Amino acid sequence: MADRQLPSLWSGMDRKALAIGEFTLRQQRKRLSTWVVLLVGVAAMGVLTMFYIDAMTRDYEAIDNDGDSYDWDNDGYPNGQEFLYGTDILDANSHPGLIDAAILPDDPSLWIDEDDFDWDALEAGSVGVDDNGDCDTADRTPSQKDANRNGIPCDIVIRLDPYGQGTYTILSDGNVDEDPDDEAYALESIHRSFVLAIGKLGVVFLIGIFVPLFMATGLIRNEMTSGTMHFMLAKPIARGEVFLYRLLGFYALAWVYLTLLIALLAIVSGLMGPSDGFFRFGDLGVWMSVWLASVMAITVYGMLFCTLGVMWKHGMVLALPFAAWELGMILTTLGAPDAAILRFSVIGWAMNIVDAGAALAWQDTPLLIQMGLWGGGNGPLQGAEALNVFWSTPGLDIGALGTIVVSMLVLLFQAAACWLLGSILFKSKEIE
Repeated sequence: MADRQLPSLWSGMDRKALAIGEFTLRQQRKRLSTWVVLLVGVAAMGVLTMFYIDAMTRDYEAIDNDGDSYDWDNDGYPNGQEFLYGTDILDANSHPGLIDAAILPDDPSLWIDEDDFDWDALEAGSVGVDDNGDCDTADRTPSQKDANRNGIPCDIVIRLDPYGQGTYTILSDGNVDEDPDDEAYALESIHRSFVLAIGKLGVVFLIGIFVPLFMATGLIRNEMTSGTMHFMLAKPIARGEVFLYRLLGFYALAWVYLTLLIALLAIVSGLMGPSDGFFRFGDLGVWMSVWLASVMAITVYGMLFCTLGVMWKHGMVLALPFAAWELGMILTTLGAPDAAILRFSVIGWAMNIVDAGAALAWQDTPLLIQMGLWGGGNGPLQGAEALNVFWSTPGLDIGALGTIVVSMLVLLFQAAACWLLGSILFKSKEIE
């Protein structure tokens, strides 16, 4: 008999969930406020994306970081070419053409971005190549060629922070990799900054908190005040089930909306971002983490705001201070991602998921940041400081995958706790 009752029980639950969920979806679809909220979210992301497209299609000036494209003595030979052949860069009567007439003046543009980063063999500890030959010249002493004192002339030593903060110390011999490709670096760093910024601030926070704020807060309260809740409770269904099924109807709409929005952003950034092919497939892991974080965030916020709506008929008033708290917490994640206070928020755990996903997909980002901040020894390159702001090392110190699992479990616990509290409050309320 138990075997016959169990399917009947589950079938009943399915029918009740489907009916309430369908009713909720129909309500949301017919409300003008729903479409206003969703379209405002799309418009906001669209404006930010237009700024990104402009940044990706802009021409970035090639900067002569080391100044060797100049011709100080106006003899037609760039300083870098004269320095390479040992002639006097301040004497017009001293240039490579007098040494050998076959040596013609170089185009000054050849001495711009000619000494780019050569840091592929990072694990070897010694990186960098003297591309333009201005380090290993005969007139420089051995100590000048080996300023970092590692026994290797004309190289760069990179040391990882021993305290696990993901930063590097750069010890360069003079004139090595001192004139990087400014445009290539700017495009790559700005692209990653955009993905992290719009993923964290735009999708996970703004969309994740404001969609449930305006759409989930009144899911139960509005039906209590309008009288339609009597019709739902007239059937043999527990109030806790009504609370859950109403939210499931909201989630069906919100999750699809998030998925489509993130997919569109991923396609645009994948097509517009710097890449050797037609599409940047390496970013998909980051976008997957943004999707997971936003789904978890909107799930918790939906439960929380619906509970606040049940608690008081002016639930929006209760929700706004919490939204302000979450705003402070996400700003904290940008400067101190490992701060203990973030454990008492929703967005802090959601940001852990994004940071962990980015760490898995872009493992070279900490080094890329340090390359840009060093800038060949001539100051930060364009895009380096922005990337440094939006990039954060996962704050749990348990590895990227462990951070994702723990953060998801905590967010699920928060959602369950909000549902339990909301159900208890709903049971104690009189229906008007």
